[in-house]
Amino acid sequence: MKTAVIFWSGTGNTEAMANAVAEGAGVSAVQVSAFDGDVSEYDALALGCPAMGAEELEDSEFEPFFSGIEGKISGKKIAIFGSYDWGDGEWMRLWADRVKAAGAELIGGEGLICNNTPDDDALAKCKELGSKIK
Repeated sequence: MKTAVIFWSGTGNTEAMANAVAEGAGVSAVQVSAFDGDVSEYDALALGCPAMGAEELEDSEFEPFFSGIEGKISGKKIAIFGSYDWGDGEWMRLWADRVKAAGAELIGGEGLICNNTPDDDALAKCKELGSKIK
């Protein structure tokens, strides 16, 4: 099974989560700006993006990327994760709804969120999430 872990991180919190997810999946994490593959060639994707603004996906790189692949993820295993500083996780619930509406199999429930810097427990959950998508 071909798996990719793709993320955007502004503070390093979601990057730490991405690295733990990638470790669990047995792959390397790649920043969305450096991803040059075709998601159609992957069986599973773990996508990471923090909450930005009014609880939304980062809009200069990640949102355009995700919008561009939404039509290509039907039938794929998708895990989503990210960090936040405030709010209640609305961005993750909305993102999970988009993943399911696109016909993907959402792995790990409604997405994995972490308040600010992930602690050891959060990183362990990230590794576990990675192991579920490989």
